[in-house]
Amino acid sequence: MHLPKLSFDPEQLPIESVGGEAPVEAARLTAGWLRGHFAAPPAWQPEALDESVGRRPVMIAASVLIPLVARPDGLTMLLTRRTDHLNHHAGQISFPGGRAEQVDLSPVDTALREAREEIGLERHHVEIIGQLPDYLTGTGYHITPVVGLLMPPFELVADPGEVAEIFEVPLAHLMNGAHHQRLSIDLPAGGRRSFYAMPYGRYFIWGATAGMLRNLFHFLRV
Repeated sequence: MHLPKLSFDPEQLPIESVGGEAPVEAARLTAGWLRGHFAAPPAWQPEALDESVGRRPVMIAASVLIPLVARPDGLTMLLTRRTDHLNHHAGQISFPGGRAEQVDLSPVDTALREAREEIGLERHHVEIIGQLPDYLTGTGYHITPVVGLLMPPFELVADPGEVAEIFEVPLAHLMNGAHHQRLSIDLPAGGRRSFYAMPYGRYFIWGATAGMLRNLFHFLRV
């Protein structure tokens, strides 16, 4: 996903609060359990994040792939770090994804096409198990998060023009409310923007990516 350059450094903001909820049970962080949960989803309510409440008159349709990799030690979340020279979203952590094109048949098709273009992930390696609620960004994107399971082995090749690094984070780390930081910034045009951050080692996962992970966390807890 491409977002405008920032006028602030999110890593320098003070932590206002921490989610603090208990981690999702280990038994739920398995491919089999996730398949069943998405196949028969319970009633639940996504978190009303500040970034996603302000719909613009014209929103840009987009999709991301939320790729869960089945590793011997447990599921991991595959993420990318964008190249530093990009005009948009430079250096930030994101899911593979982007805006919908006319050739796309569906949001799932958009997510799979973008994943192939950005990280060389062939669609036959992805088992689509469901979607999360659409996520609206304050920058005008209407994102459909598509959840897929990846069964190794598979090969990835980053597009050097967009992706500086492909890495994985243990799903158990991300699905623990103790790792969900709440940050806020006063905007130059007025108002205040709040968002989540989920640091992991040298990776600072925040904004829309962390917001969608937060909704995955809520979904897996119900």
